[in-house]
Amino acid sequence: MIITDNKKISTDYSYELYEAETMPFANKAISHFALTDSLLRYAGKYQKNILHFWPTSNLVILGMMDTKLPYFKDALEVIDRYAHPYIVRNSGGLAVVGDEGVLNFSLILPEDPKQKMTINTGYEHMLQLINNSLKAYGKKSLAYEIKDSYCPGEYDLSIDGKKFAGISQRRLKNGVAIMIYISVNGNQFKRAEMIREFYQAGLKGETVKWQFPSVDPTVMATLEDLLGISLTVDGMKNLILRTLLKNNCTIIPGEYSSEIITDYNEGFEKMIRRNQQMLGTSIDKELIK
Repeated sequence: MIITDNKKISTDYSYELYEAETMPFANKAISHFALTDSLLRYAGKYQKNILHFWPTSNLVILGMMDTKLPYFKDALEVIDRYAHPYIVRNSGGLAVVGDEGVLNFSLILPEDPKQKMTINTGYEHMLQLINNSLKAYGKKSLAYEIKDSYCPGEYDLSIDGKKFAGISQRRLKNGVAIMIYISVNGNQFKRAEMIREFYQAGLKGETVKWQFPSVDPTVMATLEDLLGISLTVDGMKNLILRTLLKNNCTIIPGEYSSEIITDYNEGFEKMIRRNQQMLGTSIDKELIK
């Protein structure tokens, strides 16, 4: 069933669940992006609603625009000093940080080819789901750009003026992936400080035609701090799943069909080629084995 009503995103729908722990292939950073594209095609072709959870260990996820920095190699050396590997993703935006305290989650939905889902509708679906999941804590997140955060955008999610999450979208063959990173716990100041230093090294004060953020670590926070509770990545994932189940949604384990795996393998090779092209000799060989 195609989801078209903003108000019912969390009610009476069936979802297939895909998680990093269930992947029948190596759990590598590039794998999650290749699988997202495969699931996008699957959702569009078979009209399936999909939940995709993929936490990572230390990782900086770069956007294509980051590679335009005039001193890009110097910027990468900053990330190396923080002992974080990095990849260039296949969707828009700028650099974000993933680690054991950050939940990456995608809501992958089919589109009606005759009535495309608007960009804002996709964002509103995710905003609604996150706010419904946090309702019990008496806090509501707002969506507006936090300009001095890393990867700022119109649908940054914040509580009390502090950003804890960012949303992006990717579309392929009648499928829409609405992707969010949620800084659940950990040292958000250090994450933002690393990205601030990344841009400082990459720009060295030069003015360029692309807009990169002047990152201020104080405008970002973890959800754990903002809610004043102890919260884990698994706990946040379970809040999302419980919200859907409480509202009569059906969640079943997704199956890795031969079609999904074939698409995944093609996407994996494309991600490797993209990263080889963008990063050259700076590529982390462990990420592309």
